[in-house]
Amino acid sequence: MHTRIKRRQLLQAAAATLAAPLAAQAQGYPSKPIRYIVPVAAGGGSDMVGRVVTERWGRALGQTFVVDNLSGGGGVVACQTTQRAPADGYTLMQSYVATHGTTPATRKVSYDAVRDFTPVGMIGMTPNVLVVNASVPARTLKEFIDYVKRNPTRVNYGSAGPGSLTHLTMELFKQETGVFMLHIPYRGIAPALNDLIAEQTQALFPGLAAALPHLRSGRVRALAVTGKQRSPLLKDVPTMEEVGLQGFNAMQWYGVAGPAGMPVSVVRQLNESLGSVLKAPDLADKLAAEAVVPWAMTPEEFGQHIRSEIGRWTALAKARNIQLDD
Repeated sequence: MHTRIKRRQLLQAAAATLAAPLAAQAQGYPSKPIRYIVPVAAGGGSDMVGRVVTERWGRALGQTFVVDNLSGGGGVVACQTTQRAPADGYTLMQSYVATHGTTPATRKVSYDAVRDFTPVGMIGMTPNVLVVNASVPARTLKEFIDYVKRNPTRVNYGSAGPGSLTHLTMELFKQETGVFMLHIPYRGIAPALNDLIAEQTQALFPGLAAALPHLRSGRVRALAVTGKQRSPLLKDVPTMEEVGLQGFNAMQWYGVAGPAGMPVSVVRQLNESLGSVLKAPDLADKLAAEAVVPWAMTPEEFGQHIRSEIGRWTALAKARNIQLDD
């Protein structure tokens, strides 16, 4: 009996010794600036989202966020850098639908989007919007579907590139409706929109922020948005679900992740402080410039969201034979 008690005491002491550094780290966290990796070049919408959020998040934590733009490989460079960093809470990345959804679904990447990361929380989401050019004789989604079915060789759709959300969302639409449209990939959403307006293509599924200026000018027409609710920026445009495509809630989203194995207490502190930032009305006003609606999640909810996104887009890529590796 005495031997068992002594052994238990030794094990308890050893566990306490191992836990002490993590507890001390969490109590003093953050004690230095936090590196925040944004997986796109400076100046775009995703970069703006990161800078607006981290400016306020840093004030909430009493520490500075240093934004580091690491573009390349559809977010692969940023993911590799993050997964290799110490799991101490001082390196985070802005994960989004490409890094933790469409890219691992359509390409072989050097990271596991689930196992190699610690989910911290969601920042927000924005819908994609199905738009057509002025020459397409359809003002509703049903009219467009009927038009495409009557003209199976005359309707082309553009995308921001193979494997992009704009590509996969339209392929999901084709799968759900049984229509045929030829895919014309571009290098980015801007040239895809330009050719849509010029009537070189007939349809596109861009993010709402990219489409808004052209919708307001009347050069393109919105038929429906993704998501479970209408966008406050397009109140008269129905959701895909409203017009009969149940579960069609493909969204652009932005969240925060760190390397795998981050201390639970640090993750909780980061998530709670991020949640408080997302509640501020002035942040919602700032994010509205990119049509992003703040959307707080717990780390567990965000982790499940990532798994769901990878599962959804992987299944679609297999069904539509979309594999982009050389």
